[in-house]
Amino acid sequence: MSEELLELSGLEKHFPVTGGLIFKRQIGKVHAVDGVDLTVHAGEALGLVGESGCGKSTTGRLAARLLEPTGGAIRYRGRDITHASRKELKPIRSEIQMIFQDPYSSLNPRHTVGTIISGPMEINGIEPPGGRERRVKELLETVGLNPEHYNRFPHEFSGGQRQRIGVARALALNPKLIVADEPVSALDVSIQAQVVNLLQQLQKELGIAFLFIAHDLAIVRHFSQRVAVMYLGKIVEIADRTSLYERPRHPYTHALLSAVPEATTEKGGRERIRLAGDVPSPIDPPSGCRFRTRCWKAQDKCATEEPPLVRLEGNEEGHLTACHFPEEPTTQGENVVLDPALRG
Repeated sequence: MSEELLELSGLEKHFPVTGGLIFKRQIGKVHAVDGVDLTVHAGEALGLVGESGCGKSTTGRLAARLLEPTGGAIRYRGRDITHASRKELKPIRSEIQMIFQDPYSSLNPRHTVGTIISGPMEINGIEPPGGRERRVKELLETVGLNPEHYNRFPHEFSGGQRQRIGVARALALNPKLIVADEPVSALDVSIQAQVVNLLQQLQKELGIAFLFIAHDLAIVRHFSQRVAVMYLGKIVEIADRTSLYERPRHPYTHALLSAVPEATTEKGGRERIRLAGDVPSPIDPPSGCRFRTRCWKAQDKCATEEPPLVRLEGNEEGHLTACHFPEEPTTQGENVVLDPALRG
């Protein structure tokens, strides 16, 4: 296994909830991220999946140090950057870049493409060989755009083209890690495959590590070497993609895989697992196992003891699950059907 590039240990992010008409006071807190342990190795793509509101994007922003963590630790290449100052983070910023979810709001409409992509170079005082304009045009070609687009504005591009501009901006400083926060969720289905295939090509050719955040399980399986499943601020299962998709152990992972469109089995179809109720409020999460209020296997123990994220009997090394009563290993996810455009 390659070196550990990014390590999150017991990471927490709580947002205060205030009340009062005149005198504001804190009456609670949102447990957005609550004890996350993750490791991203150099050159690998780690997928992070889960329902909306589970804390995926917050985890990504914490990893990139765009948010200040409430607790836990963030280590980058062995260095603790949990509470590093702006000055201390400056040399690291160039190595950790981010691709944002919405290509329509993440690009300044008043700046040209050249200004947007060269922005990171200007901020960091970097003058590449041949000048910034030459570097920007090279990046435009790398992401499949015409170098002549240098002086155009974002409104002149489609959603897919705008996201490619965002990718070019993320590549401007030759990063070692890119946090991709649902980079294709705002795009048309026909464009999603193009952007995902572009990212995969760049990952292989440039050796960039990715923390790839998404809710589309088929895309995550196509792109990532390992996958972590998140529920209500916690990681409930993590494994290499083959092990997780073909032999899931956590009931929540089973439920997610059962919802993948066009998934079939030899028996001619998989029964959809419909979860009871709604996702609990992160302001007052359930005691013990947070998934127990929607789990068909929950017992009294689940309400009093939080299950640790550990390797279960029969699991491959590196396949960790947080469940007191895990599912038996199956081949439930092995026949997830990918969009033809995503197939290699």
